[in-house]
Amino acid sequence: MQAKAYCPIIVKHVNDSYTEEEKRWQQLRRGRYVEFNLIYDRGTIFGLKTGGRTESILMSMPLTSRWEYDQQPAPGSKEADFIDACRNPRNWV
Repeated sequence: MQAKAYCPIIVKHVNDSYTEEEKRWQQLRRGRYVEFNLIYDRGTIFGLKTGGRTESILMSMPLTSRWEYDQQPAPGSKEADFIDACRNPRNWV
């Protein structure tokens, strides 16, 4: 059922271009995903601490990521709006 909603979005945006700044933002978000997995995810931590195959565990990580110290999106930007929506859930309906 979810594919009926998701697939049209993919089709609509499959050929969209993006800027280097948008790619940088994507890599920063991926970096936060890596941070979460390695520091907070109980399954990942369990696997690493109990002798799990490290390369298998790390296979779930994105190919490219980025980290910057104290990175803050520009006020009023799409990125700042995204962060605000994450911190302050909204009723989208």
